[in-house]
Amino acid sequence: MHDVRSVRAPSMLRLAAASLAGTAIEFYDFFVYGTAAALVLGPLFFPTFSPLAGTLAAFGTFAVGFVARPLGSVLFGHIGDRRGRRPVLVASLLLTGAATVAVGCVPAYDSIGVAAPVLLLVLRFLQGLGLGGEWGGAVLLTAEHAPADRRGLWSSFPQIGPSLGFVLANGVMLVLSATLSDAQFAAWGWRVPFWAAGVLALAGLWLRSSLRESPQFLELREHARMPLAEVVRGHWRLVLLTAGGLAVGYAVFYAVTTWALAYGVERLGVSRTVMLACIMAAVVVKGALTPLAAMLGDRYGRRPLCLAGSGAAALWMFPLVALLSTGEPLLMFLGFLVALLAFITMFAVIAAYLPELYEPRVRCTGAAVGYNLGGVLGGALTPVVATAVARGDGVPWGVAAYLTAIALLSLGCFALLPETRPVARLSVVEVAD
Repeated sequence: MHDVRSVRAPSMLRLAAASLAGTAIEFYDFFVYGTAAALVLGPLFFPTFSPLAGTLAAFGTFAVGFVARPLGSVLFGHIGDRRGRRPVLVASLLLTGAATVAVGCVPAYDSIGVAAPVLLLVLRFLQGLGLGGEWGGAVLLTAEHAPADRRGLWSSFPQIGPSLGFVLANGVMLVLSATLSDAQFAAWGWRVPFWAAGVLALAGLWLRSSLRESPQFLELREHARMPLAEVVRGHWRLVLLTAGGLAVGYAVFYAVTTWALAYGVERLGVSRTVMLACIMAAVVVKGALTPLAAMLGDRYGRRPLCLAGSGAAALWMFPLVALLSTGEPLLMFLGFLVALLAFITMFAVIAAYLPELYEPRVRCTGAAVGYNLGGVLGGALTPVVATAVARGDGVPWGVAAYLTAIALLSLGCFALLPETRPVARLSVVEVAD
């Protein structure tokens, strides 16, 4: 049998770098939509609504991408468990990239009427469908090549991708926002980051063209015929617990990067350049510390870090809202940074944790469905609920209460999951070897 521990570090570095680049590109596509929804999509595509209702409607189309992600994980998970992890990486990147470029080409409501938001909705759905397959393929290809005692570290590379994608998406938005007038930004400037997704997708396909298939997939004597049916029949409790556990990570991340951005600009009167800069700085630190958190997971276990991260999130949501409400850049940055550090304490180890929880024959489907259902619970609703709850003129404590409740739910779910770190207990991977 092939021993994953025999994979040399240089080969692992190339593989991890390709996975990181791919997830960065796909999450760039996903995040650039979230930023546009917070800044400009409401007035352009829902002009007959009030400013608040327009923002809610724009965030509604944002949420559709999360609803599509579990469907994408089912579709691409089936391919990954039946045909291999590698084909998933190519197909998902093509779909997400094409949908993102198309968003940048959709005329506004003033040009084509109601067809504009309908097209936006369809393309956002396709974005989510592609991203639903991306995570499972990228993470499993890395995790299944990695040596057992460093699986957390190597698997964290794809988890850095979202941070890079966010910084890239918002960096482009920040430059355009700072150099264009409001009229220019609304007329065409916001479309440029969507068009750039086409170039990034081609670069990602080139990087992934030389990736090898997962050795553990190749060693399976029998592949699952109906992976989803097997997951539902034999792992439904695990899927629900992982989705519930991951919900707080999504809620915290999108509360900071999407809702707080809109709230700061529209309600507090902070310039979008300042808000983007504060959020981006916190995301950069979070991304840089991801490997460190993953190494702690290799040493102390996946479950303890998940418990610590969700517990820290529960304690920090009220301070986060208080600091945001000041409108002071340094205080907002502090609030964002601590929240994202709680987030990455969990999500740095998830890329190793979820694959270890599922047997190899249904791993691509099970891990991806659990991961993306967490996105529906925590990411799809958070900007919408937070915007609706924060209607009054005072500090939006209701948002803090909502986020704290999700954190406590996640804490309970992680408490019910087992530890999988190989030195503490043989994972499914070592049993297969």
